[in-house]
Amino acid sequence: MADPSSYRPKPGQIPDSPGVYKFRDEHRRVIYVGKAKSLRQRLASYFQDLANLHPRTATMVTTAASVEWTVVATETAALQLEYTWIKEYDPRFNVKYRDDKSYPYLAVTMNEQFPRVQVMRGQKKKGVRYFGPYGHAWAIRDTVDLLLRVFPVRTCSAGVFKNAARTGRPCLLGYIGKCSAPCVDRVSAEEHRELAEDFCEFMTGRTGTYIRRLERQMTDAAEEMEYERAARLRDDIDALRKAMEKSAVVLADATDADLIAVAEDELEAAVQIFHVRGGRVRGQRGWVTDKVEAVTTADLVEHALQQLYGEETGDAVPKEVLVPALPDPVEPVQEWLTQRRGSNVSLRIPQRGDKKALMETVARNAQQSLMLHKTKRASDLTTRSRALEEIATALELDSAPLRIECYDISHLQGDDVVASMVVFEDGLARKSEYRRFQIKGFEGQDDVRSMHEVLTRRFRRYLAEKEKTGEWSPEEAQESLTEEDGRPKKFAYPPQLVVVDGGQPQVAAAQRALDDLGIDDIAVCGLAKRLEEVWVPGEDDPVILPRTSEGLYLLQRVRDEAHRFAITYQRSKRTKRFKASPLDAVPGLGEARKQTLIKHFGSVKKLRSATIDQICEVPGIGRKTAEAVLAAFAQAAPAAPAVNTATGEIMEEEEPATAGDSDHGEQPAHAGDSSDGGGHSAQAGDSSGGGEDPAQAGDPHGDGPDTTGAPTDSEAPTRVGAARTRRGMET
Repeated sequence: MADPSSYRPKPGQIPDSPGVYKFRDEHRRVIYVGKAKSLRQRLASYFQDLANLHPRTATMVTTAASVEWTVVATETAALQLEYTWIKEYDPRFNVKYRDDKSYPYLAVTMNEQFPRVQVMRGQKKKGVRYFGPYGHAWAIRDTVDLLLRVFPVRTCSAGVFKNAARTGRPCLLGYIGKCSAPCVDRVSAEEHRELAEDFCEFMTGRTGTYIRRLERQMTDAAEEMEYERAARLRDDIDALRKAMEKSAVVLADATDADLIAVAEDELEAAVQIFHVRGGRVRGQRGWVTDKVEAVTTADLVEHALQQLYGEETGDAVPKEVLVPALPDPVEPVQEWLTQRRGSNVSLRIPQRGDKKALMETVARNAQQSLMLHKTKRASDLTTRSRALEEIATALELDSAPLRIECYDISHLQGDDVVASMVVFEDGLARKSEYRRFQIKGFEGQDDVRSMHEVLTRRFRRYLAEKEKTGEWSPEEAQESLTEEDGRPKKFAYPPQLVVVDGGQPQVAAAQRALDDLGIDDIAVCGLAKRLEEVWVPGEDDPVILPRTSEGLYLLQRVRDEAHRFAITYQRSKRTKRFKASPLDAVPGLGEARKQTLIKHFGSVKKLRSATIDQICEVPGIGRKTAEAVLAAFAQAAPAAPAVNTATGEIMEEEEPATAGDSDHGEQPAHAGDSSDGGGHSAQAGDSSGGGEDPAQAGDPHGDGPDTTGAPTDSEAPTRVGAARTRRGMET
């Protein structure tokens, strides 16, 4: 780390004039580029007491080892030189916007003898007209397909074009009238170029001229009784209008403008740009940047303008640019934009009307873009490492928790009580390690006991695996933790941190489960939903992590994933139970004949009361099968009447819904599991009861058939309708 005073220029060396300066590190790499109206005043601000500097600025000046500058004539020239140097040196401490995607453009290659319409990405080429950017390539192709009826411009590649010219046969588009086929000399090069220019004129927003021209031609053709030609022109007009409808009118005065909005927090900023041409949104794009230097919203706008128009000229720079904050000073930036366009450019903040309303829409898009970017932060190694370190510091752990397990309980008013275990390793979800549990030690609703049972079963299995191995070498340890096929054994790896969904009672129960098993090297915490408080065992007050903390963000993701996984399992169990029927136990009775029986009698209730002879009247049902059907109903408990909980009314039964499902202990997760939305799981809780060992690896039924916690046929609800009235009470 360098001392800024060691390379500070001597008094009087720095000129008091506009210019651009560069900070270099000890390896002569440019780490920062800036511009100033007065180099002397600006550079002096960097060489003050470090305590008075912004933390990011202080980091930059202590990383640098030298500073140099270049004097220019005007602030506008300084702006252009700053942009050039940032593009050339890519300094690490400058704001650098990175596209959140590779945007496709509609390009017309006017630099070729026979211009071609195509989708292009990446670096722009000289002599090519670009329109967009578009959100998706298919949006460009849909637009082009509509416009080719009116402007049959070439769209084929150079190879296809040369092959058609060699054989004298055009491609399919040439035969169906969507290409003028210059490859076989149906039109001359000049006529084809004129078509391409008309295409470009239409794309720039000058649509009224062509539609009025076609309407006159259609009217003339109809008056001359050329009805087929009039019909083709009518279809061409419809195609143009459909292409126009794809971009709604947002500004009634047919304005050409770019609207730029910024959403930011302390660490990052997102920029969204709407390109409006002819009053219609013709393109949209967005950037995200790390705020590696101390910048204001006006600075972010200025950097965005540089990146957006630094290589553009002519009509690519619109007449009007609307921004949320003006650069200071604004005159050099406005003059620079005017030079690039070749005519006056208005740079201003919209104050009222349609433009202000549209700016608010762009701002909402910027905010959504920033939120979406933050959800992707988990894939960044540096961010994940910072999150784990923050958790370790907040919970006073000896090291970062590289493996985190989170537990949650889900049930429907005490029925189908299940639990989930999700695993995050190095800050990323490890779905192959997810596990599901059925609560078996007791019946009813007790989240605290449920959590205690789950933790006890999980870590009892871990101790059993550990006891099998005893003292081992690293090679033996690796073998002991894996199955014969190389997959890790279930519950063989201990976590460094256990997270439960809940507050003090849940955390205390989880800790008690570990204490009962003699485990003292695994940390426990809970995350309460209400205020996102982090609770630790034995503490009366929670640990409060900042809302912008990466550690809190990671704990929230872990908790939410456990909630999703638990409620998905609980719903799948409930669905199976409601769909179960005594007919399922009849041997040889498949789905087709079940449906035939229900359709013939109209409902399960009527089928239950039918005689053997009546059942035998159903096509495909013999006497033996009929006897088996009645025997199955006789063995099943009579269905309880379904009651509307809102009115107390007893409802008629229409569907089979007797219970017959018994669940099996914990089961490995499937990568495709996802929540179907709605409903809520209970807060994760502890318990004082024990439980049975978790499932053996590879056993789809967990630790064997288990009916301890499963409802019997007589206990279960008997109607899907009744279940629907209870869905809103799900926890």
